[in-house]
Amino acid sequence: MRHRRFATAVTIGFSVIFVGATVALATAGSAGGSTPSSSGPRHQARFVARCRYSHTLSDDPIVHPNDPGASHSHDFFGNTTTDAASTLRSLTHGGTTCLNRKDKSGYWVPSLTVDGQTVVPTVALIYYSNAGKPFRSIKTIPRGLKVVAGNAMAIAPQSLRIAAWNCGADEEDVPLSSAPPTCPGPTLTMHIAFPDCWNGKDLDAPDHKSHLAYHGRAGRCPAGYPVPIPRLRMNVHYPTTGGPGVALASGGQYSGHADFFNAWNARELQRLVHRCINAGRVCNARESAG
Repeated sequence: MRHRRFATAVTIGFSVIFVGATVALATAGSAGGSTPSSSGPRHQARFVARCRYSHTLSDDPIVHPNDPGASHSHDFFGNTTTDAASTLRSLTHGGTTCLNRKDKSGYWVPSLTVDGQTVVPTVALIYYSNAGKPFRSIKTIPRGLKVVAGNAMAIAPQSLRIAAWNCGADEEDVPLSSAPPTCPGPTLTMHIAFPDCWNGKDLDAPDHKSHLAYHGRAGRCPAGYPVPIPRLRMNVHYPTTGGPGVALASGGQYSGHADFFNAWNARELQRLVHRCINAGRVCNARESAG
């Protein structure tokens, strides 16, 4: 197996607050045939997984399992062993770059270049929230769940509620854009939001999407997806000012997407869902670390 690893000692001195639900929609591109709700802002309860960059490979154990090198280049966070052959068992026994050492999940996004030069990300902040769904209704995410969020084939803007960019500001009302902005400092951030209603049966689907859907108005899950789970929003930070020279390994600037392979310790994930989300609390990174 080829492992092209990059060490990173870069950290960032800020955290990104979830961008509220006031953003307008661009073109739809949601999983499960459901468009994310455009209802007004609702109180967010959440916890955050802070996971440093781990390694880069042209592997994808969800889309191209057991086929090393078959994918475009991906940057991996969380589990340090994630590759084409990864299984729930192998991830469970792997290491992790996440602050919470009980999060052995694999998180990955397409690699990024600026004017043809590779930019290695520093960290991913993954916000697990109710995303407007009623408190006390959120169920835990089943171990072994696999899902891809966003459209790796997109050649036009996706919904800003699914794939977007900004300059990593802390303000909840900071604007999002469909194309990478030119930032005043090296703070470019890609945001990918995952669907948050599960069909209650399948840990994966042939398209790696249709077993999940985005919630609709008033936080309701659509028919066929009765189980509300935390909404993941993955914010990936890059030490670059971005701009028109940004390109993703999946093609262009609009093909933002992310993969999630859940290998959390089940008891720890349930504890965080209960203590933070279902209790209506915002847990900071320290509290989320266990």
